[in-house]
Amino acid sequence: MKKLLYLPFVLFIYACSSATSDETTSQETINENVVAEENNSKTILFYGNSLTAGYGVGMEEAFPSQIEKTLDSLNMDYSVVNAGLSGETTAGGLGRLDWVLNQKVDVFVLELGANDGLRGIPLSDTKANLQAMINLVWEKNPDTKIVLAGMQIPPNMGQVYANEFKNIWKNMADKNSIKLIPFLLDGVGGIPALNQADGIHPTAAGHKILANNVWAILKEII
Repeated sequence: MKKLLYLPFVLFIYACSSATSDETTSQETINENVVAEENNSKTILFYGNSLTAGYGVGMEEAFPSQIEKTLDSLNMDYSVVNAGLSGETTAGGLGRLDWVLNQKVDVFVLELGANDGLRGIPLSDTKANLQAMINLVWEKNPDTKIVLAGMQIPPNMGQVYANEFKNIWKNMADKNSIKLIPFLLDGVGGIPALNQADGIHPTAAGHKILANNVWAILKEII
């Protein structure tokens, strides 16, 4: 197992809307693996919300750690960075991205937008923020390979909104010629046994399926 260095910092975040209940997080201290290994290995950075952060199961059980285990088992020289933050929206992600990109990133996995949908944020805002993050990654390092994690939401905001939300990810991937995970929660979303009591966040077993969904696309570019 690779040994990662950790850089702790404090972030102040606010309540995140959910399909069934409010998830409130404030003055939360989190550790992000934002410093790469002290060698020449390549870096995969997972940038997302509570799904990436492993809400309710911890970072060691979250799907980025499962990906790291797969890489280690294959003796592939990659460092995995988990920059997930519970409650994050695309606007919040854009705001902190410049700081996170102070390190060289070879593969950037973008998993943001679910909280936008659950809050009913205008789709134009979500699309603009996603595009701005993609642009910023390439401004920092034009050689970075970007993978976009597709998301879907229940029709709480109306079926039209939900359908248009679903289409964002493929349209964004096609526009930028980047890889797409069609639906990150495929095989997990809506299955009670694979989700925690809130019905939204995967269990440890659910995260293993998420890792398989991610690996199916990630293995094509590393």
